[in-house]
Amino acid sequence: MKKNITLLFCFFLFFTVFPKGWSAIVQDTITVSLDGSADFISIQEAITACGAFPSNPKTIFIKKGIYKEKIIIDSFNSNISLIGENKDQTIISFNNYNGQPDIGTFTSYTLKILADNISLQNITIENTAGAVGQAVALHVEGDYFKASNCKFLGNQDTLYTAGENRRHYFNNCYIEGTTDYIFGSATAVFDNCTLYSKANSYITAANTSKNSKYGFVFLNCKLLSAPNVRKVYLGRPWREYANVIFSSCFMDSHINPEGWHNWGKPESEKTAYYAEFKNYGPGALTNKRVKWSHLLSVEQNRKLTFDVIFKVENQWNLSSATP
Repeated sequence: MKKNITLLFCFFLFFTVFPKGWSAIVQDTITVSLDGSADFISIQEAITACGAFPSNPKTIFIKKGIYKEKIIIDSFNSNISLIGENKDQTIISFNNYNGQPDIGTFTSYTLKILADNISLQNITIENTAGAVGQAVALHVEGDYFKASNCKFLGNQDTLYTAGENRRHYFNNCYIEGTTDYIFGSATAVFDNCTLYSKANSYITAANTSKNSKYGFVFLNCKLLSAPNVRKVYLGRPWREYANVIFSSCFMDSHINPEGWHNWGKPESEKTAYYAEFKNYGPGALTNKRVKWSHLLSVEQNRKLTFDVIFKVENQWNLSSATP
């Protein structure tokens, strides 16, 4: 009898202390709201409630608001979708930057994703540190990552897409920054995205592995800039085998006629692979491009399909990433 009373008390205590936490654990859809009307007020708490390696995919629906959190989705928090109520009004915001105590480039993130099969939709991720050096908004290392209808805001090093042969897909996203604001070693496709340069600098800094056939591939994107920006390079090689392709993209007049920069490393001109195909706009003229860049043939461009770029061994439903 005494044992039963003890168990009943513990059961009652659990539901008293963790009423919303328990309901979130057994649900496949969890809600987050700053006003306390949902399962959680913290996105990080909602991610934790999904558990380790969940057997069923989890969806975290995030209501409008500015969530001032530094968030990590660890390697065991796989199969999670974060869906915002509104792209412009569902914002995850933080302000770390390289140079703060115990903070470097790779720890300055607002959101860091280490798990596989994570998707973002209708969310803004921002680093508000300002023009203070490297300050990452989104840091992604997991495989099979998708972002749809999202905004990534920052200055230098806004978006870090990392991991040899990791597959990252960005659809209908807006990405802004100053220097190297898309960088890393992953194989990443940017499909119908807008790249907005806020300073005379460089868009990409790829760190592609020698063993990777593709690095960053931009398809049908728009390259725009702030009014006072006049000299932006498409990319420079963070490491010697940097691999970047722009295909059928609009390039405004802020793109430097040379297109690409060797980062003061002439030896990288022999190993980096920078290519274009039928881009258009005032910045797309190729007659003054650096001689060590490439123009794709029709046949080479035809091979830029998702299955080829990502080397998909199993079924990856990219259509679910579209809004």
